[in-house]
Amino acid sequence: MSNTHIPVITIDGPTASGKGTVAQKVAQHLGFHYLDSGALYRLTALSVLRRNIALDDEHALAKAAQHLHCHFSGAHIFLASEDVSNDIRAEEVGNLASKIAAIPTVRQALYGLQLSFRQHPGLVADGRDMGTVIFPHAGLKVFLTASVEARAQRRYKQLIEKGVSAIMQHLLKDLMERDARDINRSSAPLRAAGGAYLLDTSEMTADEAVEQVLGWYAATRQI
Repeated sequence: MSNTHIPVITIDGPTASGKGTVAQKVAQHLGFHYLDSGALYRLTALSVLRRNIALDDEHALAKAAQHLHCHFSGAHIFLASEDVSNDIRAEEVGNLASKIAAIPTVRQALYGLQLSFRQHPGLVADGRDMGTVIFPHAGLKVFLTASVEARAQRRYKQLIEKGVSAIMQHLLKDLMERDARDINRSSAPLRAAGGAYLLDTSEMTADEAVEQVLGWYAATRQI
């Protein structure tokens, strides 16, 4: 039975734009399921690092993605039965995730897994190609962004709060390199989907952004 009638909200955007926080809060407010698609690439990257798979071995990389045994439970993310919520947020993992996400065979390997998150009563999916590739017919598409300086400040705050040392200049450089990879990759490059609402959160709080997205969603339900 088709699940295309189940409502989907997609929230795409660059690294550290706040899309994950906003998407989670929107999902909680609506009682919807939540898909952090970036976590799937980070889980794949963590698996690759642990198994010492070479970055140029595309077949092995795709196989690691295809056989990803993971599940989400609230704010916790599990690889097999291990809680790796903190492990996948390491900068080394994030950098590798950005690199393998540019490989078409890896993206294809994760395609079906992402579609499976569309379940009753609805789904909020965040990532970089949710509205352009995975759920192109979503009822509401949002492209959320912020200046690279604002994003670096957010990432710096997140890391310091977790007790991880960070240097602002390194974070700025890392974000600009990730943006370039995401925008220029041949497979599913980062861009706003057709018909997406654009939301710059540089000067907004997460709650303000959530309120805006919920307002847009309410408007789509009245059409």
